[in-house]
Amino acid sequence: MRDQVSTTTAWVEVLSGLGEKGPACIRLWTGREIWVLDVGVGPEATSPFHPEWLDGADRVFISHDHIDHIGGAAHAIAAGLPIHCTAQTARALPPGADLVLVPETGQTRVAGVTVTTGRNGHALGGVWFHFDLGDGLFFSGDWSQESTWFAFDPPPPAATALIDASYQLDDVPQTARRTALDEMLAQTDAQQFLFPVPPSGRAGELALHLMRHGDVSFDDTCREAIEDGIQSGSLSPQSAALAPLLTRGFDKSAQFLLCDTPNADGGMAQKIVRDWHEAGRLGQDAIVVFTGHMTAHARAIAAQGGRFLRWNVHPPLSDQIDMIRHLGARRAAPLFCAQPEQYLLEPRFPAEILLNERCLL
Repeated sequence: MRDQVSTTTAWVEVLSGLGEKGPACIRLWTGREIWVLDVGVGPEATSPFHPEWLDGADRVFISHDHIDHIGGAAHAIAAGLPIHCTAQTARALPPGADLVLVPETGQTRVAGVTVTTGRNGHALGGVWFHFDLGDGLFFSGDWSQESTWFAFDPPPPAATALIDASYQLDDVPQTARRTALDEMLAQTDAQQFLFPVPPSGRAGELALHLMRHGDVSFDDTCREAIEDGIQSGSLSPQSAALAPLLTRGFDKSAQFLLCDTPNADGGMAQKIVRDWHEAGRLGQDAIVVFTGHMTAHARAIAAQGGRFLRWNVHPPLSDQIDMIRHLGARRAAPLFCAQPEQYLLEPRFPAEILLNERCLL
């Protein structure tokens, strides 16, 4: 691959994640090295990481620890590539990684390039990346500015933006999402609710909201992730309100259960769904509430006894537009959505839409 790339002009290429809610994987040529940004798997079982995406790579950068951004990391480790990520994200890596830690907020110098990182408002230890190449390249990974749980740091200007557009043109704010959840809980006669969640993501923020309605219990994986976040000092001061929940073991009889995994295809969430199904409770007095992207597995559960109520952890359209304006970006690739071409018909979007995989910087 090295003899096929330009030796003078930096460029960026979306290997996966443009035109699909698929694995995040970007290739960046700096003029000296090939860097790979995120190494995701899924979220669908039919979307693996392709090891050839690492061909010729010199190093890997990982934005956060959710499976569609980190799930292929074992291939990078096997290839002996340095992996640049935060200390918290590093905890989710398989053994043997050649780690190069980056700050959650700050700058590092990597092979002659200034790399700026900032907290992404989406996941514990999650960051966006800004690369001082050309007139600036911003890669958001996943991000949100609506969280009261995670902090978000504004990035510096960049002419080219690869942004999380998971919600595409959906523009419903988090305030409306909270109201919809409250109304559903008030109108449903179920005795128990299971919220499958990513432990390092929305688990804590959802728990804070649900505590106003009844008793909440975390499975061990969620509890450990939240304890790590509180100890790191990177969470909102509101996280102190969860202290009583963290001193108790998992209580399967609690009204609200927050459990790994987010699509109930593994972990305690899968076990709870199976138990409820076998007991004839699923969809009767026990409801599964999905709040994020639903895979085929999650949709099958919802058809039997579940609901979908989005809890914003990605930016609605207005926030995407505001980000492009903040960056001063002239061109942008809307990532992680099925139909990025719809942005061509959105008159408010203030940048040229990139639908091709490769762009010069």
